[in-house]
Amino acid sequence: MLHGIALGDAMGAPVEKLSAAEIASLYGRVTGLDTAWHRAGDDAHARNHRIRGHGIVTDDTLMTFALMGVYEEVGRHLDAWDMAGPLVRRIAWEPVWIPEMEREAPLIDRLFHPEKWIFQRLQLAACDPRQGGVGNMVNCGAAMYIAPVGVVNAGDPRAAYEEAVAFAMGHQQSYGLEAAGVMAACIAAALAPGATLGDVVEAALSLAKDGTRAAIAAAVGRAEELRRQGTVGIEAAHALQAVLAPYSPMGDDVRHGPGKAGVPTAAYQPSRLLSIEELPLALAFAVLAGGEFREAVVEGINSGRDTDSIGVMAGAILGALHGEDVIAPEDAATLDRANRFDLAAAADAFYDTALRILRDDVAAAEALAARRRALFAAA
Repeated sequence: MLHGIALGDAMGAPVEKLSAAEIASLYGRVTGLDTAWHRAGDDAHARNHRIRGHGIVTDDTLMTFALMGVYEEVGRHLDAWDMAGPLVRRIAWEPVWIPEMEREAPLIDRLFHPEKWIFQRLQLAACDPRQGGVGNMVNCGAAMYIAPVGVVNAGDPRAAYEEAVAFAMGHQQSYGLEAAGVMAACIAAALAPGATLGDVVEAALSLAKDGTRAAIAAAVGRAEELRRQGTVGIEAAHALQAVLAPYSPMGDDVRHGPGKAGVPTAAYQPSRLLSIEELPLALAFAVLAGGEFREAVVEGINSGRDTDSIGVMAGAILGALHGEDVIAPEDAATLDRANRFDLAAAADAFYDTALRILRDDVAAAEALAARRRALFAAA
């Protein structure tokens, strides 16, 4: 799962914010990690010393590591107070190596504004942690790093959904929060013994609410049609984006600049009718690829827009579903070298933490069952 997150992130990062047509024009088709960033010659990014491409990950992966670290620190299930305490400390006060910046710094220096909101609301504004997400820009920011919640609830999608919502309400609201819950549920479903992609989709549809459920159903249904027709590539991307248009008003223009200042938009606002694009698209591309890991990630990235987060979610779900078979040794080596981390060691450490939490759950469930049997006997 962790490899899928890092691979999808690093493969999608160089082309983030480009449309499918722009990717096709500039790159033909992105299929691996050896890709140059489309903004490599941008003077503003040069001044800010930002780099991407050739295996470098973004905040999606770094925030996933931060959440794994919170679980390793507290050793139990989480809620919004753990975002207000351990997660805020990790992103705001503990320097880490940030590959895009080529230096150690607090992770908050790299985060997009909706993720900086975690610090502003929970520490500076000292709000009730459960209200931390209120007022934030609604986006995929919580869903992009929430996969570890699915791991500590492996096999129990509903518990993963509920914990993800209880935790991520410190960061997100509305359909951004809903997507985090459903994404965690997908991971929990994928990790159940003998699980199939159909089980993952069923878990998502059984738990998702409002626009998020409608968007997932529409995208997955269209992906099934496209697979039967043998449609892939840019034509499939445009077809899936079209079916999601009623739920996501952004379109291809996902760049923020001075021209958008003061311009009203339905995007990023709380709504029961809307959905983020990234999770429905990740599930749709998984279905389009017949559950094949690499094909789904590549299709998702070449669809354009928020390419790194689409890649992260597709990679996480199918990595969790298929296990170590998805890991190409050369990709793992590139990711470790480019980012100065050890994915295998990080996965092993988090596995030990998750296993302890799961064993505690089993013991607690057995103790509860014993108490209830005693109640029945007394009655």
